[in-house]
Amino acid sequence: MSRGFGAGFDEDADEHGLFDAPDNTTDDSTDSDGPAAHSRPYVRPEAPLAVRMRPTTLDEVVGQSHLLAPGAPLRRLVDGSGASSVMLYGPPGTGKTTLASLISGATGRKFEALSALSAGVKEVRGVIDLARRRLTAGEQTVLFIDEVHRFSKTQQDALLAAVENRIVLLVAATTAHPTSSVVSPLLSRSLVLQLQPLSSADIEVLLTRAANDPRGLDGAVSIAEDAMEHLVRLAAGDARRALTALEAAAGAATGPTLDLATVEASVDKAAVRYDRDGYQHYDVISAFIKSIRGSDVDAALHYLARMITAGEDPRFIARRLVVHASEDVGMADPTALQTATAAATAVQMIGMPEARLALAQATIHLATAPKSGAVIAALGAAMADVSAGKSGAVPPHLRDGHYKGAEGLGNAVGYKYPHNDPGGVLRQQYPPDELIGVDYYVPTDHGVEREIGPRVGKLRRIVRGS
Repeated sequence: MSRGFGAGFDEDADEHGLFDAPDNTTDDSTDSDGPAAHSRPYVRPEAPLAVRMRPTTLDEVVGQSHLLAPGAPLRRLVDGSGASSVMLYGPPGTGKTTLASLISGATGRKFEALSALSAGVKEVRGVIDLARRRLTAGEQTVLFIDEVHRFSKTQQDALLAAVENRIVLLVAATTAHPTSSVVSPLLSRSLVLQLQPLSSADIEVLLTRAANDPRGLDGAVSIAEDAMEHLVRLAAGDARRALTALEAAAGAATGPTLDLATVEASVDKAAVRYDRDGYQHYDVISAFIKSIRGSDVDAALHYLARMITAGEDPRFIARRLVVHASEDVGMADPTALQTATAAATAVQMIGMPEARLALAQATIHLATAPKSGAVIAALGAAMADVSAGKSGAVPPHLRDGHYKGAEGLGNAVGYKYPHNDPGGVLRQQYPPDELIGVDYYVPTDHGVEREIGPRVGKLRRIVRGS
């Protein structure tokens, strides 16, 4: 399995053991700082810095305090007092693999790791058979599956019995939203715990530790303040990204102090945290739409830039803008839909990168436009009545009269043609009998609807004769 780190990072991380299971070989030193203490697994001296600095005790874990508080489910698992399978859901570099290994080491459980990118049903069943044999000898197994959302339904189903019967303690990691990528039976048998990106302070703690720890750079370089700030920005909450960047920059340092220029020369730019199939896809588009709805044009442009930079499908962005134009702007500015539709057309006609300007223009238009939810509210109310069975017969005078015998059935008889009226509007029943007098569209006093509201009231009075 490989993960990209952006420009300047090692993109074939798996070759260096970033996702390896803990080695059963341990050194002579042991930790005695709590119930999670266990022998340190042997790590090759030439292993990447991110591997060498992987926490081996709970006290070394930085971040995720919401899941590691005393008594919390994840804390109990790592302490060895819990027995539930877990689904660790969150972005890369937040400690999913580390926590899986700590759960394993807490009570001496055997650790088996599979990657959904390379393992099939055969490999899954092989690990389960091994775990079953271990149980007869009194040994328990932790099965760590990275990228579990990439498992097919068949592969996920193969885990169910083993998880339910606790043949294995499953620790599954995913960057995709579990409810959209993991089968319901497996979800119901697991605790779903969301890991958060690390804070800037957390990343700084990790970088400082790595610079000084004998497992890391062992004091070979100190990090200048501005270089530290830049490394923290580059990390974007990802511990692995931070340590990989530090290692690359330290390798290029020519003196005892790692300065900003060396970091900038070693790492081209920060890779945008965004997974088109993962939680960021949903979170960023949600923030984008809510920023437009909230009329914060600057925030909306920020989220648009994140999506464009990360390579999001521009057609997806355009479709959301078209929907939003009717859903949240509507008749308060009828031209918003025209702008959004034009942007969608531009995406189709000219493509990226030029079409990003049309997307930006549509974003600015919608964010600064007056807002109204009257369109979606009106349609929702009408559809609710239809779903409730309020679908009476079409009044006879409105029925189709363009066929032989229609008049004899009373169809179209008595229909009044509005264009024959001097005002272009006349009294006439249009809805079914049971919906006479029902108002669905309620204009706001925002934008153009300020003018539409009184007109709608006048039209209703004429048509209904009230």
